[in-house]
Amino acid sequence: MSKCDQCIVREFSSLKALNKEELLKMANCKTSYIIKKGEPIFTEGENVNGIFCVKDGVCKLSKLSENGNEQILKLVAKGELLGQRSMISDEPVNLSAVALEDMEVCFVPKSEILGFFNENNQFSMNVMKSICGDLKEADDHLVNMAQKSVRQRLAETLLELHDTFGINEDKSLRIKLSREEIAGMVGTATESCIRLLSEFNKNGLIELSGKKITLKDFKKLRSM
Repeated sequence: MSKCDQCIVREFSSLKALNKEELLKMANCKTSYIIKKGEPIFTEGENVNGIFCVKDGVCKLSKLSENGNEQILKLVAKGELLGQRSMISDEPVNLSAVALEDMEVCFVPKSEILGFFNENNQFSMNVMKSICGDLKEADDHLVNMAQKSVRQRLAETLLELHDTFGINEDKSLRIKLSREEIAGMVGTATESCIRLLSEFNKNGLIELSGKKITLKDFKKLRSM
């Protein structure tokens, strides 16, 4: 069993407020899973009854519209937690989490987390700050959808993928998304996304090679 006090999740999340005794309790009750690319961690409407610690890999948080289109609200990477808001509100999750690459996650039951919540004030505050941060991101996302063009949103999405997840040795974006997934992040139809990517490629802003995307003109992308 891996040691929770040495885990990357503790370094970057609310769990950094837990003391050694609390971390030992968590290590004794957690369950570790390997989630393969394309598999769900949880599905919208499901009762999760705990939190997931992302030890490695990347997943997408998404919601299906009434017409079946997927809106991707966030990409979650190693070091982050999933399910905090649902656990605190005692409601089913309102988003689906699906692995974009092979992942390693740990599940900690709600009963254990709420015990820490009641006994450790700093942990409680960290969880609240994390949830507030998520709500701020949701507000920013709504503003972008309402006030920015699809072209601007696509440029911002590509820059975010570059800045957050980095690049390969050939300078292409490390995280590989389908055109449908990029469209889901931007909030547009797949056809529109494909057309704009081709336009960006033609204008020298990016370079396309299959699923690989390489950003070329950062200045123009950022100034859109």
